[in-house]
Amino acid sequence: MRKEEDESLIFYLKKEVEAALLRTDSLEKENRELRQEVVRLKAQITSLKAHDNERKSMLWKKLQNPFDSSKTEVFQQKQTDFVKVSERSVEHSSPRPSLQELAARKEKQAKVPNPPPRPTYAAPPSLKEANDNKLPPPPPPPPNMSSGSKAVRRVPEVVEFYRLLTRRDAHMENRTNSAAVPVVAFTPGMIGEIENRSSYLSAIKSDVEKQKEFINFLIKEVESSAFNDISDVKAFVKWLDDELSSLVDERAVLKHFPQWPERKADALREAAFNYRDLINLESEVSSFQDNPKDPLILALGRMQALQDRLERSIDNMERTRESMIKRYRDFQIPWEWLLDTGLIGQMKLSSFRLAKVYLKRTTKELQLNECSVEDNLLLQGARFAYRVHQFAGGFDAETIRAFQELKKIGMDSLKE
Repeated sequence: MRKEEDESLIFYLKKEVEAALLRTDSLEKENRELRQEVVRLKAQITSLKAHDNERKSMLWKKLQNPFDSSKTEVFQQKQTDFVKVSERSVEHSSPRPSLQELAARKEKQAKVPNPPPRPTYAAPPSLKEANDNKLPPPPPPPPNMSSGSKAVRRVPEVVEFYRLLTRRDAHMENRTNSAAVPVVAFTPGMIGEIENRSSYLSAIKSDVEKQKEFINFLIKEVESSAFNDISDVKAFVKWLDDELSSLVDERAVLKHFPQWPERKADALREAAFNYRDLINLESEVSSFQDNPKDPLILALGRMQALQDRLERSIDNMERTRESMIKRYRDFQIPWEWLLDTGLIGQMKLSSFRLAKVYLKRTTKELQLNECSVEDNLLLQGARFAYRVHQFAGGFDAETIRAFQELKKIGMDSLKE
């Protein structure tokens, strides 16, 4: 009886230990992701501040010519207005023109808009039907995704081998990314030194008055736009940005048109830019080629950096995917590419390319005895395999073979 109780206790403790290990792995990964996200956001904030300050500096240089003393009173009265305009976000705005161009634009005629590109497929149902949840069913996943996802399976050996090596190596590499924060010199009184800002405000006023019909046309096009294919959204956003670039300052002009559908225009741009960035990254990963002549550290570093970008991009999209899908559906913007059966899932499977190249390069170096297990090359290979395995949800057949070759060398070395 006592023996059965001991066995039950041992079994219970084993389960507790296994559960604790799983929780530890999950917390370590989450902690690493949060550190990377903080660093990325800090760098992005610094970059945006530097960009904004640079634009202010350029504007000051363009407008630094002295002006007639009679304009001093106008300058003092409108200073607050200009500071507000100059500090506006310039994310979607075109660069501000010179004084000569501003003067010419004051006399220009109303712009005749170019027609927007037409969708390649029929538009989805009306907005009322969309709100009634009567959207058409999502399109089926691409053929290669369907067949590829069936071939992917979990490989417990990857996790076991990685844990074996990490327990053996008490000084497991603790990678932390750090980004240098550039110091941007900015003079608080620089805006106050701008003298000819009245020309800029006059150009904005001229656009508001003369381009009213043109902007109303754009408002109708944005409000009535509906798409079935994300590539049509890309084409529409490119057309819209080209048309708006004719304005002296997009944000400053459009704020005078309260009917401008800003939320929908921003959602269209967000969808188009996110899709474009993901497609470019997926293409870069899928076409990655390892150069055997590159030094080992450089080659492995390139693959790790590419996997970092891939994981960061997918994690960011998955974190906000639910809210994005809801917003896109409300504005009749395609959203199926955000699902695991769409582009997101395709990008996860593309990481197999990096895993196979990484494992083959590591195995080759170990076979040539150019570096030993003590140099942590075996652990690096196991860690990278573990990362990709957890990220993609398993391995395909070719990646499993590449892992088995590395594991064989590792187990033989551990026996010695």
